[in-house]
Amino acid sequence: MLALTAWALALPALAQSEHVPQALLDEPESAMVETTHALSLYDSPELDDGFAYFPHVNPQAPKGGSIVHTSVGSSFDSTNPFIIRGTPATGVSSYVYDTLMASNPNEPFSLYGLLAEGVRLDPEREWIEFDLRPEARFQDNEPVTAYDVVFTFNLLREEGNPFFASYYAGVSNVIAQSEHQVRFEFSDTTSRELPLIVAQLPILPRHYWEPRDFTSPTLAAHPGSGPYRIGEVDPGRRIVFERDENYWGKDLPVNIGRYNFDRIVYDYYRDRDIAWEAFKAGLIDFREDARAATWAIGYDFPAYNDGLIKRITVPDVNPAMMQAFVFNLKKEKFQDPRVREALSLTFDFPWLNTNIFYNAYQRTESYFQDSEMAATGLPSQAELALLEPHREELLASHGSDRLFTEPLPIDEPTALRERLRRALTLLREAGYEVEDGELIHRETGRPLRLEVLMYDAALERVVQPMLRNMARLGIETSMRIVDINQYLNRVRNYDYDIVISHYPQSNNPGNEQRDYWTSAAAEAPQSRNRMALAHPAVDDLVDHIISASDREELDTATRALDRVLRWGFYAIPHYYSGETRIAVWDKFGYPEPFPAYAMDLDAWWVDREREARLERHR
Repeated sequence: MLALTAWALALPALAQSEHVPQALLDEPESAMVETTHALSLYDSPELDDGFAYFPHVNPQAPKGGSIVHTSVGSSFDSTNPFIIRGTPATGVSSYVYDTLMASNPNEPFSLYGLLAEGVRLDPEREWIEFDLRPEARFQDNEPVTAYDVVFTFNLLREEGNPFFASYYAGVSNVIAQSEHQVRFEFSDTTSRELPLIVAQLPILPRHYWEPRDFTSPTLAAHPGSGPYRIGEVDPGRRIVFERDENYWGKDLPVNIGRYNFDRIVYDYYRDRDIAWEAFKAGLIDFREDARAATWAIGYDFPAYNDGLIKRITVPDVNPAMMQAFVFNLKKEKFQDPRVREALSLTFDFPWLNTNIFYNAYQRTESYFQDSEMAATGLPSQAELALLEPHREELLASHGSDRLFTEPLPIDEPTALRERLRRALTLLREAGYEVEDGELIHRETGRPLRLEVLMYDAALERVVQPMLRNMARLGIETSMRIVDINQYLNRVRNYDYDIVISHYPQSNNPGNEQRDYWTSAAAEAPQSRNRMALAHPAVDDLVDHIISASDREELDTATRALDRVLRWGFYAIPHYYSGETRIAVWDKFGYPEPFPAYAMDLDAWWVDREREARLERHR
């Protein structure tokens, strides 16, 4: 590739020679770029052209059987996961739609051909071209063409969830150059991730969606080009995906040994305890156990004691996800950083960990926890170079210069009494006083009232102790649990004080950061900027993350952003375990060891002997 690039750059000089063939000068620019089978963010892809299958899979994995998952505390009323209206069913985008390229779970960010058999990336990153496989078909046997790719991109950006407009903001144009060749042109040539992002575009059938209203929720079993069809839809209760026996791509290297279940089922339960009983009764095959108490003492029942259920812990390799109580900054009462800091001090993690969590967790401190991207100590000179241009704005928004002068992690009292004393001091500095047991603002005369909005009662045991501590400061608090549809409608309209939000991070953060933190996302319905954060320094730092040219630049930008977020006290971080806890009925085979960067459940299969053993016991 380097030799080819050097040759291409030398063309202007060669063109002045009378010995250069005219045919060479007439070549389109894409003909000067090597066609490859894979893309990688920084390094070269690990697998050569012609690889037979991903190294972690069992290429002889048998097909058949089923796996039943559960979705708890939610519902669904749509099979269209790409729009803002409705509540989408789990799994549709994963199983029904193929993307241009597919990731290898053993690499941090490398993609290999799926719908596309070849790819050309301009050395200056001004464009990328994909050669589509002529044999690719949708599930109604219509061919997948470059026109479907163009249609999909424009449809998602213009009529889909606003996330897509932000995610693909650096794409200026998409062109079908022939039936099986498509080009994406970039206005943002600094983002190393953008070519890989467009390679992960799910492709929708133009012939199906063009005559239909894409923006309206639907329960139709619409066709994709992926390994599964929508087989059964029971709104709010169950969705079933059935393996497509005629799947066009079943023999591709990225698919060999994968997509082995005949049926993938998601059963919906409003109550977590009922879902747990359903698992113990054998109605559910697979569950991720997020409740520490259940994992610690809940597995004392006959099926587990008889060895019919296995428990598996999978160490996390990505940064620990930030789960937090998030303040809605559109509310005036949360504008003062001293109020936000005071409220964060009411979260008594040591008590929760000892009395509820069986000491299974650690406190989350960073938005990039357990990674080189997390900020520690004082800011480095490289970080200061990014922060100093925004010093005045940051001093105004954060109310102090601690971001520049004090180390991370933030030094806070451990004992609850000291935490509440410090919180009350901050609230008084912010203009509040306690009168007759109620916290009142001295100038406005308004009491400080707040409500935590949720759709799942499982975290009530985490919320209530914090609210009791707030009440000790004179704050009037409440917790409201609503159904999932009402919750989503309120969140879309920023109609809440505090919600619980999640910010998953990969080892290579990029364009998704726009949806988490930026000013544009704060005005977009259904963005993931639940705190409604709009700050020019944050916008600039996100741009630096996206345009980082190497690992060092990326880590510097994330650390600077981490400092701004943490010293802004925009959220009350929760906790993390550093592993994923899984319980399964012992009827499955799976690759061991698991891939380095994902468990890849798509590579699991039903072991007929184990399944027969379960049936005998039942």
